[in-house]
Amino acid sequence: MAMVTIGGDSFEAGASILHPKNLHTLNFTKSLNLGRNNDPTSSSDDSDDDSSFGIWDGSKFVFKTFDYNSNWSVVRKIVSVFNSLKMFFRYGFSLFKMEKFVQNAVGCFVKYYESFESRPVFESIEDMLKWANLYNLTTRTLNEELAGAGLSPILISELVTVITRVNYGQSVSMSGLAGAVSLAGSGGGLWSVKGGNWQMAAGLINSSDVTLHLNEEIDSISYFGDHYELNSTKGNSYSCEVTVVATPLDEVNIRFSPPISVPDGNLQHTYTTFVRGLMNPAYFSLNSLSEIPELVGTVEAPNIPFSCISVLKRYSEQDMTYKVFSRAEMDESLLDQIFSVRKETIRINWGAYPHYKAPEVFAPILLDRSHLYYVNAFENAASTMETSAVAAENVARLILSRFSGEVVSILKSSASREKGLHIDL
Repeated sequence: MAMVTIGGDSFEAGASILHPKNLHTLNFTKSLNLGRNNDPTSSSDDSDDDSSFGIWDGSKFVFKTFDYNSNWSVVRKIVSVFNSLKMFFRYGFSLFKMEKFVQNAVGCFVKYYESFESRPVFESIEDMLKWANLYNLTTRTLNEELAGAGLSPILISELVTVITRVNYGQSVSMSGLAGAVSLAGSGGGLWSVKGGNWQMAAGLINSSDVTLHLNEEIDSISYFGDHYELNSTKGNSYSCEVTVVATPLDEVNIRFSPPISVPDGNLQHTYTTFVRGLMNPAYFSLNSLSEIPELVGTVEAPNIPFSCISVLKRYSEQDMTYKVFSRAEMDESLLDQIFSVRKETIRINWGAYPHYKAPEVFAPILLDRSHLYYVNAFENAASTMETSAVAAENVARLILSRFSGEVVSILKSSASREKGLHIDL
């Protein structure tokens, strides 16, 4: 979670969208008295429902919604209906099958919000997923799952592919559960924290009894029978009874003694490029800027150098701020082809989420036989702000259940409170 400032305005640079059923983040926002934006991609509070959308195949737009800029609500509603009909004529009843597929997955996921009395503590990701009837989705690709659900090939290769490329930078060959989460992240009711999603993490840290060491990395973690010793790159040493690793181990060089065993994995890097300027219609073989949709999604094709381009803010017809997602860094010459004017450019390289590949193999939650825990083991199922909170809550419960039997009884009795201890965690 991070923000960037370009043209004097701040925009989300990392994790941007939250689902209306993300109960942990909803409760974090409420308890920290944070405001909400209904449009996660904009710096304003205005709805983005009337923005135009197109699917680019590398040579032409295979699908475009009607564009309309009207202050008349009746006009907006009429054009919105025409856009819905246009989408239905292209993709048919498969749209409803896709919605049902997503609803089924979300319905399983909300089981993780059940009370502690009915929800066990999980010692493995496999058990955690099987309990919620989500494990099978990690054993097959999204393409296989959607084809099995009866979706048409054109919907999968176009609209679904656009969504997975936008949200995970990957194709429909990604594993099914992560793909379902990606599709859920394209539905209605999405929101973000006003002023930046990072405020949730900062607020939770500030309201907790913790000491935060910024700009300091852990170099090694050693177990000495009754405690762990953590040595940092600044030469500091920390002794503790419980250690929780809450960052992906794929691209860090922490030395563990004794050694641990986790499956080999690769992070999917998403290159986020912010540009203040103007897009070049000639790049899309168009005559005018007004013909370019405000959100340009792309299909899976080797000649397309970006996953999507979206308008974040329109200052005038000749001045806008854009956000570009790509799998590789956008060099200067490429940006000069896509944009006719560039006043300001900001680049961020995110090691954003796992590169998903079915069947998924999961790292253990418990990295040793004592108290070394790994929150990010869940990321190979799905990687979002909310799934991270769900995984962290389970680790917190697991620590309490294994560390002190007395604490477990307190945990169980506290779960019957009106809000529930799981929200406090």
